[in-house]
Amino acid sequence: MTEDAEETAGGASGDVAGSAAVPFAVSPARAAAGAGAGAAASGGTVLRHGSAARAGLLADQLERLADDAAAFLGPSPVHPWYAGAVLLAGRGGTVALHRAIGHALRYAAYDERTGAGVELEAGRRVAMTEDTVFDLASVSKLFTSVLTVQQIERGALELEARVAAYLPEFGGGGKGAVTVRQLLTHTSGLRAWLPLYREPTREAMVRRLWDEAPAQPPGTAYLYSDLNPIVLQLLLERITGRTLDVLLHDEITAPLGMHRTRYNPPASWRPLIAATEDARPPWSGLDRGLVRGEVHDENAYALGGVAGHAGVFSRAWDLAILARTLLNGGVYGGTRILGARSVELLFTDFNTAFPGDAHGLGFELDQRWYMGAMAAPGTAGHTGFTGTGLVLDPTTDSFLIVLGNSVHPVRSWRSGSAPRVAAADRMARAVPVTPEHGRAAWYSGMASATTATLTLPEVTVGPGPARLCCSLWWDTEPDADTLFLEVPEGDGWRPLPFTTVRSGQEPRVHPDGAVTGRSGRVWHRLTADLPALPGGGVRPRWRYTTDQRYVGRGVYVDRPRIETGGRTVFDAARPGDAARIEAVGWTLSAD
Repeated sequence: MTEDAEETAGGASGDVAGSAAVPFAVSPARAAAGAGAGAAASGGTVLRHGSAARAGLLADQLERLADDAAAFLGPSPVHPWYAGAVLLAGRGGTVALHRAIGHALRYAAYDERTGAGVELEAGRRVAMTEDTVFDLASVSKLFTSVLTVQQIERGALELEARVAAYLPEFGGGGKGAVTVRQLLTHTSGLRAWLPLYREPTREAMVRRLWDEAPAQPPGTAYLYSDLNPIVLQLLLERITGRTLDVLLHDEITAPLGMHRTRYNPPASWRPLIAATEDARPPWSGLDRGLVRGEVHDENAYALGGVAGHAGVFSRAWDLAILARTLLNGGVYGGTRILGARSVELLFTDFNTAFPGDAHGLGFELDQRWYMGAMAAPGTAGHTGFTGTGLVLDPTTDSFLIVLGNSVHPVRSWRSGSAPRVAAADRMARAVPVTPEHGRAAWYSGMASATTATLTLPEVTVGPGPARLCCSLWWDTEPDADTLFLEVPEGDGWRPLPFTTVRSGQEPRVHPDGAVTGRSGRVWHRLTADLPALPGGGVRPRWRYTTDQRYVGRGVYVDRPRIETGGRTVFDAARPGDAARIEAVGWTLSAD
């Protein structure tokens, strides 16, 4: 859910045809493993702290991730984006970064007259720690989704069944055709939000849901809605006979050992919990004062703190366990909570009919607005209005968790998702790319709003055709950041068509002389026929352009060379030739 969508949703937190290919493969051992919470399993990687090198990550980029995050403790651009945060990043079974910055409690209140936070004295402030517990806000939806998919796996629910088959009361108001899948993928047509907290009783809140009519015909549009997971909560409670908080404990947190994850944390946890908002009208729907240890979302609060869309409290390490479990294919250590095929469904795009709104069962997919350069078709995650978020990248087996208290002291102080993007960009850069030839390749960098050129020297080739060859790796913001291959023409340059081929696949021709998007995190071989200049020479260049908003992981060019008549007339592997390359914005990189 975008921050703008959350704001629209009240300030707190035709059917789709086909789906994309499953973004990662599951080993036969995992696929054959049994399902069910607590079921015995094997081969589930468990987490431990370790070095960046042990995780296969670049230590300097992780340090810069922490430094970038700390910058948002200051004006961003006017107020701090958060009072504090906990950062956790890892790959495989190794957590290589786990750091706390800033404060879990900094302000006593918000002064609406001055627009300033009422600072606590230094001795009363509470520093953020690695084990600080956060109100996850909409990240809670992921737990509801996992619980739902568990019931689908066990046969108690059918993904394509109508919700009214299990909850007949829900069918009122024209909702009879809404399916379980549509609730999980936000294609039910239900509006974004309702002020349920204004109703006097829980029964009245539920009745309002029963009476609610879809804002769009079910299955015809993507509309992120808090109402979808609330309905899933009622559905789960009906078919299992257990409340959502009990389900969370019995089916996820207890089996996985997530000891600091629950609804309605006890009073003894309060010193460990990050404060949220000084909740008062007009910016809040309820007058509650400084909220700490109780759910921030008004509807979840009115529902007794247990709701499908919000209300879960957790810490970074526990969320890392969940991330590792899903990246393992549903198993952690000796405990399996989901079968591998069910995890694939969580990360499979069911919303291909709605470009830009890729969504698995509960998980958002490929959302660059908070995943930054980690975004890819298989990258999954979610954010929460309070400043929380996590990203899972099955392609690199990496995960990133950023938990901040960005509504402390008031929700209007932060906007957008800049800290999440900055952290995700660094995390993407921390996963090294190994050059295909030698020790280093030319790298474009990840700067936004820039043009970088890599120009080969003019080489005389004589009569006969000349050909450019190199290895190419690219990961760019699709259709916004582009790599061009060009040759001189008059006083300028023109695009040159080329061909790329990935090992084991058919060649692909690029008639416009450009690539954008992703190479699949593998090297491709590039070839291009070079036209001769008037003097009989050739002089190709690469030009990489990025827009202002987001960036990808960048572009690598490895060992460019020019061949003609069966001989190599330029080879970047030769020091003398390499020294003649003109690089503007490109650098030689070993990773």
